[in-house]
Amino acid sequence: MKTYKPTIGLEIHAELATRTKMFCDSPNDPFNSKPNDNVCPVCMGHPGTLPVINKKAVMHVLRVGIALGSEIADFSEFDRKNYFYPDIPKGYQISQYEHPLVSGGELARVKITRVHLEEDTASSNHDDGDYSLIDFNRAGVPLMELVTEPVIHSAEQAGNFGRELQLLLRTLGVSEANMEKGEMRVEANISVASTEQTTMKEFGAKVEVKNLNSFKSVEKAVAYEILRQTALLESGEKIEQETRGWDDAKGKTVSQRKKEDSHDYRYFPDPDLPKLKISEIPEFSSVNLKKTMPELPWEKRKRYQKLGLKPTDVHIYVSIPEVGAFFESVTALMSKKESILLSSNYISSDILGLIKKKFGEGKESEISKLSFVPKEFAKLILLIEKKIISSRAAKDILTVMFESGGDPEIIAREKDLIQKSDTDTIEKIAEEVINENQKVAEDYKRGKQASLQFLIGQGMKKSKGSANPEVLKTTIISLLS
Repeated sequence: MKTYKPTIGLEIHAELATRTKMFCDSPNDPFNSKPNDNVCPVCMGHPGTLPVINKKAVMHVLRVGIALGSEIADFSEFDRKNYFYPDIPKGYQISQYEHPLVSGGELARVKITRVHLEEDTASSNHDDGDYSLIDFNRAGVPLMELVTEPVIHSAEQAGNFGRELQLLLRTLGVSEANMEKGEMRVEANISVASTEQTTMKEFGAKVEVKNLNSFKSVEKAVAYEILRQTALLESGEKIEQETRGWDDAKGKTVSQRKKEDSHDYRYFPDPDLPKLKISEIPEFSSVNLKKTMPELPWEKRKRYQKLGLKPTDVHIYVSIPEVGAFFESVTALMSKKESILLSSNYISSDILGLIKKKFGEGKESEISKLSFVPKEFAKLILLIEKKIISSRAAKDILTVMFESGGDPEIIAREKDLIQKSDTDTIEKIAEEVINENQKVAEDYKRGKQASLQFLIGQGMKKSKGSANPEVLKTTIISLLS
C-alpha cells in the first residue's frame, strides 16, 4: 500500500477596521440592519464615478507585514479582477495581482506568500433556493487577503495557523476577525499525493474548500478532504482540480464548480487608481510603522514564560485580551515575582471560576466588568503574603468582592477572617477539634499522618479560615503528644 502526504495552503480574508469603505466615503458597516443603506455611486459601480484609495486600509496591511517580518513593497498598484457574479456591482473586483503590498514573512512556522488588499463583495441571501437577495452594505469594504505557502501538512496545523492570525489581527487592531460574522474567512487548498510524487516535488491536483466559518470547520474540512482524496487515489481514480464547499451539517465537502486559473480573471491595472510609491508616503515608512506596533502575541508569550507562569495561564492571557489586561494591571502594582505568580493563580482559577459560574462557559471577557478594581485585588494578594489572612479566607473574601465589590481588608474584619495567631484562641479551637474527632486523633497517634491534615482542616473550618494554619498545626501536635 502506498503512503500519501497531504499538502495544504490557506487563503484567508479579513475585513479591515476602517471608518469608510476601501474606495469611497460610504460607512464601513456591513452589519447595518437596514439592507443597502451604506452605499453610494462609487461602491455601486455607477458610470463616471472614480475610486479613491483608503490610506488607513493600506496602513493596516503594511503593519501586518511588519509583524510577519515580510518584505514591504516599494511599488504597488491595484488591478481589476474581472468576473460576473451578482454580488459584484461593477462586473469586476478591485484587487492586487502582480504587485501586492506585502510579500514573504512567517507566522506560527508557516511561510507566507503574500498579503494584498482588495474590496469585499456584497452578501447574498438565499431563500430556500427560490430566489436570492443581495445586500450591498458589504460591497467595497476593505478586505485583506493573506496567502500561505503550501507548507501545511495537517488539519490541526491549519486550524492553529488561523487562530494565531486572528489573534495577531486583533492585537494590531486592524480587524475584529470574527469568523461567525464573516469578518474573517478561510479557504483551504488541499492536495494529496503519494510520497513518491512529493519526493520529486510533484503535488496532486489542488482542491479548494470554501464556506469555512469556524476554525473547527477548517480542521474538519481539511481532515475530510485528506481522507476523500486518499481514498480516490487508492482506488486508482483521478482527483480533479475544483472548488468544493463544506457542509457542516453533513460533515463533508460537496462539489461546487471547476477551479478557475488566474488567467480566467483577465487581470489588468485599474486605470482609475494611482500607482503607490510606498517610500514617498511618510506614514508608510517601516520606521514610522514600527512605532505603532504593540507587543505582539509571541513576544508576550515569551515574556510571560520568563516570569514562570503556567502554560495554561500564558495561553489565557495572550488569547483573551480582557483577562490579559486585568493581569497586566494587577502585576503593574507588584515588584516581586512571587506576588505575580500568586496573583496569576487566583486570577486563572478563582476569578475565572466565579465568572464561569455566573456567566457560563466562554465568558472570560466579562472580567472587564468586575465589581472591584485591580488595586483592590492586589491588596488582597498582599494580605495573603503578609499572612494577615489565610488562603482559605482569601477565597471567601474574593467571592464577596466579586458579588458586591469592596476593600478586602474591611471585608476580612467584618467577616472575622483576619488570621488569628494568638495561642490561647487557637488552643481552644484545637481542643474542640480533638474532642469532636477522637477516633481521628487516635489514628494520628498510631502514625497516620493524613489524620493530622484532617484535624487541621477541621480547625480551619471551625475558625472560618481565620486561624493561622502553622500555629494550629503546632498546637494540635503538641496536644496529641
